Amino acid sequence: MADQDLLITSDPAARLKQDYQWTAATSNVDHRVVDHFRRKLKYFFMSPCEKYHARGRKPWKLMLQILKILLITGQLVSFGLSNEMMVTFKEENIKTLKHLFLKGYEDQDKNYAVYTSKEVYAHINYIINQYMNLPNLTVGNHAYEKNDGVSTPLSLCQEFYRHGSISPGNDTFDIDPFIEKECLSIYPLAPLKDAAIQDMNFTLDFKRLLSVKVYLIIKTINLQTVRHNELPDCYAFRTVILFDNTAHSGRIKISLDNHVQINVCKDWNISGSSDKDYHLTLILTFDSFIILACLVSLILCIRSVLNGLQLQSEYAMFFQKHYQKTVSMSDRLEFVNGWYILIIISDTLTITGSVMKIGIQTKVLTNYDVCSILLGTSTMFVWIGVLRYLGFFQKYNILILTLRAAFPNVIRFLTCAVMIYLSYCFCGWIVLGPHHENFRTFNMVADCLFSLINGDEIYSTFTKLRGKKYLVWLFSRVYVYTFISLFTYMVLSLFIALITDTYETIKQQQQEGIPASELQAFIMECKDLPASGKYNDPESDSCLFFPCACCS
Repeated sequence: MADQDLLITSDPAARLKQDYQWTAATSNVDHRVVDHFRRKLKYFFMSPCEKYHARGRKPWKLMLQILKILLITGQLVSFGLSNEMMVTFKEENIKTLKHLFLKGYEDQDKNYAVYTSKEVYAHINYIINQYMNLPNLTVGNHAYEKNDGVSTPLSLCQEFYRHGSISPGNDTFDIDPFIEKECLSIYPLAPLKDAAIQDMNFTLDFKRLLSVKVYLIIKTINLQTVRHNELPDCYAFRTVILFDNTAHSGRIKISLDNHVQINVCKDWNISGSSDKDYHLTLILTFDSFIILACLVSLILCIRSVLNGLQLQSEYAMFFQKHYQKTVSMSDRLEFVNGWYILIIISDTLTITGSVMKIGIQTKVLTNYDVCSILLGTSTMFVWIGVLRYLGFFQKYNILILTLRAAFPNVIRFLTCAVMIYLSYCFCGWIVLGPHHENFRTFNMVADCLFSLINGDEIYSTFTKLRGKKYLVWLFSRVYVYTFISLFTYMVLSLFIALITDTYETIKQQQQEGIPASELQAFIMECKDLPASGKYNDPESDSCLFFPCACCS
């Protein structure tokens, strides 16, 4: 009867004795050694405030992380404003080039194309004349690229089949699929009027023609950064205007693509630049201080991780020696603090990004995109790292424990869900791609289906398939209905149930005081409070286990 009472008891202490028997194998163990080791483990897992009450140790890492949040956020905002000016300048110049070189272009014109040979020649001639008269047309500081004082020419290239005899009326054709390329260079020696490629021995055989490409390089300087105490960058817009006739459908699509290259200006002079130099010095000092703070944080976190690994080894040896037990992998992983690893990654990214930012500010580097990715990711990790300190409060801790406990099951669940999702993506791409613009490419299908899961574009997805063949229309209805029903009503509901079940389990464990692991059960038997004064001698623990080292 007493055994049954023990089995059904709700007392946490009795449950500890039932689940983890320490006394059976400890008859010949010095209990003073065990108590000291429990105290050592308990101190390791204390919060910074508890460690302060236990040994008067100030929470330097906590204060440093708070300082880092303020510094790194300020640095990101400063760089974000500079990066925004760069992106805005690039976008506005790309839009300007489209209006300069595409005849009759409008901002909302997504289907820019021509349908007759006369229109093709007119558009190519328009591009050539606009390029020749660029200095007189542009209202910006655009200019030709120059090499050794000579302006870079405009290159006009056409790609076509080497041989082709096509007679659609007779349903016959004779074609050599080998592609040849012919190019013509036009130097902007002087402004011309009504330049025409017909006069330059450059003719187009539209039955064999695949594409016409116009290559030109336009250079400019971003002067708006001067007002924000930053040195300007020099930009080279390598522009390609494509006349696409690969489909031979009678519709030649025209597009303008830019490869933007940011360079350090070779020679510059800013009048009255003493104040700007002082402002630049302050920015560089601020960035250097951030590098120093992150370096100190990196060293402290690496030291804490190494201490955790050392204590993990001591814990495994202690249990093997005194209890003849092998420590489980889950207990070993509790000594590896994932928050410290996150901070180490964040500090590494911040240091690298700050060094690149200094190079950008001094115009040694121009890698804005790489720098923004590094600083943005590091700032995200720094703010996520705040959750570690919120986890010391019970109300917040249960949420963090739920995320950690549910993570393995969530990964398994998502693996299965992704397989179903990919099956719908491939099916929609193959079947609906020719009939629906949102299913033209695999990436577009994935984006469209993800939007459907979140309740977006459901109506437009249905309406865009009206007027298609009955079989395609019927398949699209079955396809969309089954996908929405499966993912919205079943997959998402199961996902939420998975998180909810884990939350209830963690909540019940905290309310009943049930330890989640053997390590926690071992530590819970230590009843010494942080302010008891029994944690003031950190040397005693090592002397208990390594007396020879203390004697020496």
